[in-house]
Amino acid sequence: MMKPEQLVLDLPSRAALGRDDFFVSPANALALQALDRWPGWATGKLALCGPSASGKSHLVQVWAARSGGAVFEVEALAQHDIAKLAEIGNVAVEDVHRLALMPDECGEAIEESLFHLHNRVLSEGGTLLVTGEGAPSRWEIKLPDLASRLRATEVATLDAPDDALLSAVLVKLFADRQLVVSRDLINYLLSRIDRSFASAKATVEVLDRAGLSRKRAITPRLAGEVLRAQAGA
Repeated sequence: MMKPEQLVLDLPSRAALGRDDFFVSPANALALQALDRWPGWATGKLALCGPSASGKSHLVQVWAARSGGAVFEVEALAQHDIAKLAEIGNVAVEDVHRLALMPDECGEAIEESLFHLHNRVLSEGGTLLVTGEGAPSRWEIKLPDLASRLRATEVATLDAPDDALLSAVLVKLFADRQLVVSRDLINYLLSRIDRSFASAKATVEVLDRAGLSRKRAITPRLAGEVLRAQAGA
Protein backbone atom coordinates (compact mmCIF):
# COMPACT_ATOMS: atom_id res chain seq x y z
CA MET A 1 0.00 0.00 0.00
CA MET A 2 1.40 3.39 -0.97
CA LYS A 3 2.00 5.90 1.78
CA PRO A 4 -0.25 8.94 1.32
CA GLU A 5 1.53 12.21 0.71
CA GLN A 6 1.11 15.20 3.00
CA LEU A 7 -1.65 17.61 2.04
CA VAL A 8 -0.13 20.71 0.44
CA LEU A 9 -1.88 24.08 0.62
CA ASP A 10 -1.53 26.00 -2.63
CA LEU A 11 -0.33 29.25 -1.07
CA PRO A 12 0.96 32.01 -3.35
CA SER A 13 4.63 32.92 -3.28
CA ARG A 14 5.77 36.51 -2.92
CA ALA A 15 7.81 37.69 -5.89
CA ALA A 16 10.66 40.14 -5.34
CA LEU A 17 10.13 42.83 -7.97
CA GLY A 18 12.61 45.58 -7.15
CA ARG A 19 15.23 46.96 -9.54
CA ASP A 20 18.02 45.20 -7.64
CA ASP A 21 16.16 41.87 -7.95
CA PHE A 22 16.36 41.93 -11.74
CA PHE A 23 19.35 39.97 -13.05
CA VAL A 24 20.92 41.59 -16.12
CA SER A 25 22.39 39.41 -18.88
CA PRO A 26 22.91 39.75 -22.64
CA ALA A 27 19.40 38.32 -23.09
CA ASN A 28 17.71 41.33 -21.50
CA ALA A 29 20.30 44.13 -21.29
CA LEU A 30 19.04 46.02 -24.36
CA ALA A 31 15.44 45.88 -23.15
CA LEU A 32 16.50 47.24 -19.78
CA GLN A 33 18.46 50.05 -21.44
CA ALA A 34 15.37 51.01 -23.45
CA LEU A 35 13.25 51.07 -20.31
CA ASP A 36 15.86 53.15 -18.50
CA ARG A 37 15.66 55.81 -21.21
CA TRP A 38 12.27 56.84 -19.81
CA PRO A 39 11.03 59.55 -19.93
CA GLY A 40 13.04 60.14 -23.09
CA TRP A 41 11.26 57.61 -25.31
CA ALA A 42 11.26 59.14 -28.80
CA THR A 43 7.51 58.74 -29.35
CA GLY A 44 6.46 58.75 -25.70
CA LYS A 45 5.70 55.04 -25.78
CA LEU A 46 7.45 51.68 -25.62
CA ALA A 47 6.43 48.07 -26.27
CA LEU A 48 8.20 45.58 -23.99
CA CYS A 49 8.04 42.18 -25.68
CA GLY A 50 9.17 38.69 -24.78
CA PRO A 51 8.02 35.13 -24.09
CA SER A 52 5.86 34.14 -21.14
CA ALA A 53 7.52 34.56 -17.72
CA SER A 54 10.50 36.37 -19.27
CA GLY A 55 10.51 39.24 -16.78
CA LYS A 56 8.17 41.69 -18.50
CA SER A 57 5.97 42.20 -15.43
CA HIS A 58 9.03 42.60 -13.22
CA LEU A 59 10.38 45.39 -15.43
CA VAL A 60 6.95 47.02 -15.61
CA GLN A 61 6.87 47.20 -11.81
CA VAL A 62 10.38 48.67 -11.77
CA TRP A 63 9.24 51.29 -14.29
CA ALA A 64 6.05 52.03 -12.35
CA ALA A 65 8.00 52.60 -9.13
CA ARG A 66 10.33 55.01 -10.91
CA SER A 67 7.70 56.87 -12.94
CA GLY A 68 4.82 56.87 -10.48
CA GLY A 69 2.82 55.16 -13.18
CA ALA A 70 -0.14 52.83 -12.94
CA VAL A 71 -0.24 49.27 -14.30
CA PHE A 72 -3.30 47.55 -15.77
CA GLU A 73 -3.98 44.18 -17.36
CA VAL A 74 -5.38 44.68 -20.84
CA GLU A 75 -8.60 42.83 -19.92
CA ALA A 76 -9.41 45.45 -17.27
CA LEU A 77 -9.31 48.54 -19.51
CA ALA A 78 -12.97 48.50 -20.47
CA GLN A 79 -13.89 48.73 -16.78
CA HIS A 80 -12.13 52.08 -16.28
CA ASP A 81 -12.75 55.69 -17.16
CA ILE A 82 -10.09 56.31 -19.82
CA ALA A 83 -9.99 60.05 -19.17
CA LYS A 84 -9.14 59.43 -15.52
CA LEU A 85 -6.50 56.86 -16.44
CA ALA A 86 -4.88 59.35 -18.80
CA GLU A 87 -4.71 61.89 -15.97
CA ILE A 88 -2.27 59.58 -14.16
CA GLY A 89 0.27 60.57 -16.78
CA ASN A 90 2.24 57.35 -17.09
CA VAL A 91 0.34 54.13 -17.78
CA ALA A 92 1.37 50.54 -18.49
CA VAL A 93 -0.93 47.99 -20.11
CA GLU A 94 0.17 44.38 -19.84
CA ASP A 95 -0.33 41.42 -22.17
CA VAL A 96 -1.86 43.26 -25.10
CA HIS A 97 -1.33 40.16 -27.26
CA ARG A 98 -4.18 38.49 -25.33
CA LEU A 99 -6.69 40.64 -27.20
CA ALA A 100 -6.64 37.95 -29.88
CA LEU A 101 -8.00 35.42 -27.38
CA MET A 102 -11.04 37.43 -26.33
CA PRO A 103 -14.60 37.08 -27.66
CA ASP A 104 -15.26 39.57 -30.45
CA GLU A 105 -17.56 41.93 -28.56
CA CYS A 106 -15.34 42.05 -25.48
CA GLY A 107 -12.17 42.40 -27.51
CA GLU A 108 -13.61 45.23 -29.60
CA ALA A 109 -14.57 47.21 -26.49
CA ILE A 110 -11.11 46.80 -25.00
CA GLU A 111 -9.41 47.75 -28.26
CA GLU A 112 -11.48 50.95 -28.35
CA SER A 113 -10.45 51.68 -24.75
CA LEU A 114 -6.78 51.10 -25.49
CA PHE A 115 -6.99 53.26 -28.61
CA HIS A 116 -8.45 56.20 -26.68
CA LEU A 117 -6.04 55.67 -23.78
CA HIS A 118 -3.09 55.72 -26.19
CA ASN A 119 -4.24 58.97 -27.78
CA ARG A 120 -5.12 60.77 -24.54
CA VAL A 121 -1.97 59.78 -22.65
CA LEU A 122 0.33 60.95 -25.44
CA SER A 123 -1.65 64.11 -26.24
CA GLU A 124 -1.47 65.13 -22.58
CA GLY A 125 2.30 64.63 -22.42
CA GLY A 126 2.32 61.29 -20.61
CA THR A 127 4.00 58.02 -21.52
CA LEU A 128 2.56 54.63 -22.40
CA LEU A 129 4.19 51.25 -21.83
CA VAL A 130 2.62 48.12 -23.33
CA THR A 131 3.75 44.52 -23.02
CA GLY A 132 3.06 41.33 -24.93
CA GLU A 133 4.44 38.17 -26.46
CA GLY A 134 5.96 38.80 -29.88
CA ALA A 135 6.26 42.18 -31.58
CA PRO A 136 3.23 44.52 -31.87
CA SER A 137 3.20 43.91 -35.62
CA ARG A 138 2.21 40.29 -34.84
CA TRP A 139 -0.53 41.09 -32.36
CA GLU A 140 -3.94 40.34 -33.85
CA ILE A 141 -5.55 43.77 -33.43
CA LYS A 142 -8.82 44.23 -35.31
CA LEU A 143 -9.12 48.01 -34.92
CA PRO A 144 -6.97 49.41 -37.77
CA ASP A 145 -6.15 52.73 -36.08
CA LEU A 146 -4.98 50.96 -32.92
CA ALA A 147 -2.97 48.41 -34.90
CA SER A 148 -1.13 51.16 -36.79
CA ARG A 149 -0.31 53.04 -33.59
CA LEU A 150 1.05 49.93 -31.90
CA ARG A 151 3.15 49.06 -34.96
CA ALA A 152 4.66 52.55 -34.74
CA THR A 153 5.79 51.93 -31.15
CA GLU A 154 9.46 51.43 -30.29
CA VAL A 155 10.05 47.78 -29.33
CA ALA A 156 12.31 46.48 -26.56
CA THR A 157 12.73 42.70 -26.68
CA LEU A 158 13.56 40.24 -23.93
CA ASP A 159 15.29 37.28 -25.58
CA ALA A 160 15.29 33.62 -24.60
CA PRO A 161 17.48 33.08 -21.52
CA ASP A 162 21.16 32.20 -21.64
CA ASP A 163 22.72 29.96 -18.95
CA ALA A 164 23.55 32.81 -16.62
CA LEU A 165 20.08 34.30 -16.81
CA LEU A 166 18.24 31.00 -16.48
CA SER A 167 20.39 30.14 -13.43
CA ALA A 168 19.53 33.47 -11.84
CA VAL A 169 15.85 33.03 -12.65
CA LEU A 170 15.79 29.60 -11.00
CA VAL A 171 17.51 30.93 -7.88
CA LYS A 172 15.06 33.85 -7.71
CA LEU A 173 12.01 31.64 -8.19
CA PHE A 174 13.13 29.42 -5.32
CA ALA A 175 13.93 32.49 -3.20
CA ASP A 176 10.45 33.90 -3.86
CA ARG A 177 9.22 30.76 -2.11
CA GLN A 178 11.66 31.25 0.76
CA LEU A 179 13.79 28.35 -0.47
CA VAL A 180 17.59 28.38 -0.55
CA VAL A 181 18.95 25.72 -2.91
CA SER A 182 22.40 24.46 -3.82
CA ARG A 183 24.42 25.27 -6.92
CA ASP A 184 24.41 21.52 -7.65
CA LEU A 185 20.62 21.60 -7.93
CA ILE A 186 20.66 24.62 -10.25
CA ASN A 187 23.26 22.97 -12.50
CA TYR A 188 21.24 19.75 -12.52
CA LEU A 189 18.09 21.57 -13.60
CA LEU A 190 19.88 23.62 -16.26
CA SER A 191 20.86 20.46 -18.09
CA ARG A 192 17.41 18.88 -17.93
CA ILE A 193 14.58 21.40 -18.23
CA ASP A 194 13.37 23.19 -21.36
CA ARG A 195 15.33 26.39 -21.83
CA SER A 196 12.49 28.78 -21.19
CA PHE A 197 11.26 30.96 -18.37
CA ALA A 198 7.92 29.20 -18.35
CA SER A 199 9.62 25.82 -17.88
CA ALA A 200 11.75 27.20 -15.03
CA LYS A 201 8.66 28.56 -13.28
CA ALA A 202 6.71 25.31 -13.67
CA THR A 203 9.68 23.23 -12.48
CA VAL A 204 10.16 25.31 -9.32
CA GLU A 205 6.46 25.06 -8.54
CA VAL A 206 6.37 21.27 -8.85
CA LEU A 207 9.60 20.81 -6.86
CA ASP A 208 8.32 23.05 -4.07
CA ARG A 209 5.15 21.00 -3.84
CA ALA A 210 7.08 17.74 -3.94
CA GLY A 211 9.42 18.86 -1.17
CA LEU A 212 6.50 19.89 1.03
CA SER A 213 4.42 16.79 0.41
CA ARG A 214 7.35 14.40 0.96
CA LYS A 215 8.91 16.45 3.77
CA ARG A 216 12.26 16.42 1.99
CA ALA A 217 14.81 19.02 1.02
CA ILE A 218 14.88 19.94 -2.65
CA THR A 219 18.04 18.21 -3.86
CA PRO A 220 19.21 16.91 -7.25
CA ARG A 221 18.04 13.46 -6.16
CA LEU A 222 14.50 14.68 -5.43
CA ALA A 223 14.50 16.71 -8.63
CA GLY A 224 15.51 13.62 -10.61
CA GLU A 225 12.67 11.60 -9.10
CA VAL A 226 10.13 14.31 -9.87
CA LEU A 227 11.34 14.97 -13.42
CA ARG A 228 11.46 11.25 -14.27
CA ALA A 229 7.95 10.82 -12.92
CA GLN A 230 6.75 13.71 -15.09
CA ALA A 231 8.47 12.27 -18.16
CA GLY A 232 6.80 8.92 -17.60
CA ALA A 233 3.33 10.37 -16.96
